[in-house]
Amino acid sequence: MAKFAVPLAFSGAGGPDDARPGSMGFGVELAYLPKVDDITATPTICRPDKTGPENTDLLFALVRPRVRVRLPGGVDLEASWVPPIRVGDAKANLFGLSLERSAALHGERLRVALRGHVTFGRVEGPVTCDDAALQDAQSPCYQGTRSNDAFRPNILGVEGKIAWSLRGRIHPYMGAGYNHLAPRFQVNFVNRFGDPDRTRVAVNLDRIVLFAGASWTAERIRVSGEIYSAPADAVTGRFMVSLSLK
Repeated sequence: MAKFAVPLAFSGAGGPDDARPGSMGFGVELAYLPKVDDITATPTICRPDKTGPENTDLLFALVRPRVRVRLPGGVDLEASWVPPIRVGDAKANLFGLSLERSAALHGERLRVALRGHVTFGRVEGPVTCDDAALQDAQSPCYQGTRSNDAFRPNILGVEGKIAWSLRGRIHPYMGAGYNHLAPRFQVNFVNRFGDPDRTRVAVNLDRIVLFAGASWTAERIRVSGEIYSAPADAVTGRFMVSLSLK
């Protein structure tokens, strides 16, 4: 669950900018979902009778739309919603909210920002008992119903970053942050005898995160790429295209 918190965290996915108060922007973020290795994905306590890894790699990437409004005082309010549309075996209903305060240093050559963010909602899919497990006579899923398990990421974080200008339109940036994770996982499975499995897994974790990237701007278009990492868990790559309306 900590591995998936890395791409799901509602980080900035771009450096701070000098947008005017009242301006609004729309963007689309693409974040790589790291694969979970078989050893990590194999349960040892909750399901000691499981012979192989859980079906954790439901999607290759997360597509997340974003909307941003610049408030007075250099504060950005940003929100995101991934609607409950099933893609492959997964259906997400995820929300992200953030407030970011930025300021210029040394004229406009440097900009610094402090951002607070939260990610909540749920992702559903056949993690514990997918189609392959239902046909495996050695699996506790054998001849049961396809599971529809739920994962709630519950991420609260804060991050700081600094950006600078490089040849006018290119703005590299780097930063660090802290994320508090309170993920919850709920099994939703019925075996071949009609017995339900509603096992619940809960954990609270704290993680340091590091990130770096660059943004390229031209007129109203902004393109950003970022490497984002929780060193204890995983690394992801983010790519975002945004359009400013004012």
